[in-house]
Amino acid sequence: MKATKVDTKQEKQASIEQTQNKPDRRLKALEVTMKRNQYRQDALIEILHKAQESFGYLEPDILEYIARELKLPLSRVYGVATFYHLFSLKPSGEHSCVVCMGTACYVKGSDKILVKLEQELGIKSGETTDDQKVSLMSARCLGACGIAPSVVFDEQVAGKVTPEIAIEKVQAWQKNSSEE
Repeated sequence: MKATKVDTKQEKQASIEQTQNKPDRRLKALEVTMKRNQYRQDALIEILHKAQESFGYLEPDILEYIARELKLPLSRVYGVATFYHLFSLKPSGEHSCVVCMGTACYVKGSDKILVKLEQELGIKSGETTDDQKVSLMSARCLGACGIAPSVVFDEQVAGKVTPEIAIEKVQAWQKNSSEE
């Protein structure tokens, strides 16, 4: 019976690799992280970070694999992956734009920034443009209330952003992408 369990684990690993069509080293990096953390359930966030770093985003097969290896319900793994805005269940664009929707930012107009960006990009928050160039997201709070409204452009926090500034930044990305 033990050999069957090992075979099943190896078959699932091979299935993930084949489904992902990605090199074995990505899954190995994830395994190393889980092993280093002794498959502890309280290391879930660190393991999810490694999975996203390795695969680019958290695909359903990877979430199932992590849940099984850590002996956690899939609902808990999925719940953590969807709770934190740093995790993505979809491929990210070349550029990312995260609009803070916390109280201070919202009061100072972040909702207007988000609406203008959605119109400019032709997508909704949580989506990526068809050309995979820009991902637009919103966050509950970035913790930058003193410079509200704040937006994160490619991991760089910008403060006192207006809809016009946000549109200029996104248009610059689109322009640079079309010149390449």
